[in-house]
Amino acid sequence: MDFQLSQSGSFGSVLVTLEPGDRLVSEAGAMFRASSNIDIDVTTRSRGSGGLLSGLRRVLSDESFFLSTYETNDGGSGEVALAPTLPGDVGLIDVQGGVRYFCTGGSYLASSSSLALDTQFQGFRGMFSGESMFFLSIDGRGALAVSAFGSIQELEVEGALTVDTGHVVAFEDTLDFTVGRAGGSWVQSFLSSEGLVMNFTGRGKIYVQSHNPNEFGQSLGSMLPPRE
Repeated sequence: MDFQLSQSGSFGSVLVTLEPGDRLVSEAGAMFRASSNIDIDVTTRSRGSGGLLSGLRRVLSDESFFLSTYETNDGGSGEVALAPTLPGDVGLIDVQGGVRYFCTGGSYLASSSSLALDTQFQGFRGMFSGESMFFLSIDGRGALAVSAFGSIQELEVEGALTVDTGHVVAFEDTLDFTVGRAGGSWVQSFLSSEGLVMNFTGRGKIYVQSHNPNEFGQSLGSMLPPRE
């Protein structure tokens, strides 16, 4: 299975080439084209977890209840093109095994079927961070595609890093985080419109997005006429 990213920019996408026996998993509704020899199925099950409960847990992490799966049906190769709902970059992560990745709400796009998808409870710190109390956990060996609102950056943390809430896309489970205020006091934090930040510690990779979809939605919503 081969993942090829489009040129980085405001409207990123990924083209996945499947060989016989390959199986691709994606967020439901992410596919915008596929070759005619691709079979598409919709399920709540991923490797390592399954059934209705698995779908419900993904909803708690702000992901779709369903997953789409793709396979070729004629013994040849085929193509599937995927794109996220929001405009922005798509990033590709090579998950090597031994280290899990956590995806924040809405950032999961697709993965090879060798990766297991599950949810990880983050407690109230996840809710206070502006994210869900559940993160999507990705474990195993294979390719993982994530989406970002705006540009995406891969950062290597060695010690500590502070990221504004709503800008985290994915991070390795070797990193821990706490939620705190951005300014010297709670009043300063909220008056400066910075609010809360996630303070990461440890050593590992983190992927961040340049724009905050929640803040964008709030700004856009205030400009729309009220519903009648």
